[in-house]
Amino acid sequence: MSYGTDLIEMHRQVGIYTGQILKGANPGNLPVVQSTKFELAINLLTARALGIEVPNSIQLLADEVIE
Repeated sequence: MSYGTDLIEMHRQVGIYTGQILKGANPGNLPVVQSTKFELAINLLTARALGIEVPNSIQLLADEVIE
């Protein structure tokens, strides 16, 4: 299982930051932006190989399930 930042959202934030810097903003004055969107991924192949059973209720909550 992996729970982390949505990479597409992270790249979008980098683009916004870069745009502000290219428009003349001082990087030292820009606020620190934290992720607001996270995703849960479950690798069922690895779980089965380790003998771990992932309940269906957890699988339904996941953004991505690798079978």
